[in-house]
Amino acid sequence: MLCYVYQLMKRTTKCSVCFVLILALLSCVAIAADHRALACVGGTVYPSPIAEPIKDAVLLIDNGMITNLSTESNTYDIPLSAIRLDCKGSFIVAGFWNNHAHFETGWQNAAEQPAEKLKSRMQDMLTRWGVTAVWDLGSNVTNTLALRRRVDSGEVPGPQILMAGDIFPKNGHPAYLPAEMQTPEAATPQEAEQMTQQYVKLAFDGLKLFTGSYMGAKPVVNMDIDVVKAAVDVAHVQGKPVFTHPQNRTGVDNALAGGVDILAHTIPWEGHYTEDELTQMKRQHVALIPTLMEWTTVVSDPTVTERLVQA
Repeated sequence: MLCYVYQLMKRTTKCSVCFVLILALLSCVAIAADHRALACVGGTVYPSPIAEPIKDAVLLIDNGMITNLSTESNTYDIPLSAIRLDCKGSFIVAGFWNNHAHFETGWQNAAEQPAEKLKSRMQDMLTRWGVTAVWDLGSNVTNTLALRRRVDSGEVPGPQILMAGDIFPKNGHPAYLPAEMQTPEAATPQEAEQMTQQYVKLAFDGLKLFTGSYMGAKPVVNMDIDVVKAAVDVAHVQGKPVFTHPQNRTGVDNALAGGVDILAHTIPWEGHYTEDELTQMKRQHVALIPTLMEWTTVVSDPTVTERLVQA
């Protein structure tokens, strides 16, 4: 059984690092219902993927927030009224991020759905895996905002939801989106700047550029470098990260030239990245979301699927 302390994902001045407890517990429900401080004693803490683990640690949680992290030699800091949890042989790790999600199927009418139904859906998709922050890279904005409000209020236990505004290239309405759906398309750098500024005003957390749009039987429509750069420059001034959806090598190269931060897909049908591309990604600290699961569903031929995943 996995037990997560959901409130640890909330921002707080008391603690700069959020943790998720992944422990085999039979008493999770009872502990969650108890408002006393919780002391997790004797476990191994991994503050981040690159930090040295802290062994025989004492992690103190009060009112849903981490208030102290020390070693067992400092157990005198534990309040007498606190619940002591024996964590020997267990691990306490930093909460996971899902950087490419879509609140679509099963999330409709989020403002009116029963909280228990949303909680169950959230557990299936995110929280049972220890996800404490998630990027939504495309969904019904009004619906996702309603879901985020219910999570932020504490009504629905869930991760911090961050949202990226979409910009498509001119005439780049993807073949997989309904024809009647209006997509925000930028034909010029000026239009890209204006759209990005509007997303900033609407309090979006980041930006997603379709530097390559899948058009079905028609050729891929790519976003010009100057359009990419115009949007990226505005976003970066505001401290907003920029994701890109490339569809081919041109989409990747234009995204890198324009200064994006995260590649939201790989391009397995184009083969491996070139040495120049990899060098540029490293130099610019570009992150990659491989979306390997998606490539297992693109085609039914297992031989082709295997080739896509390997690439």
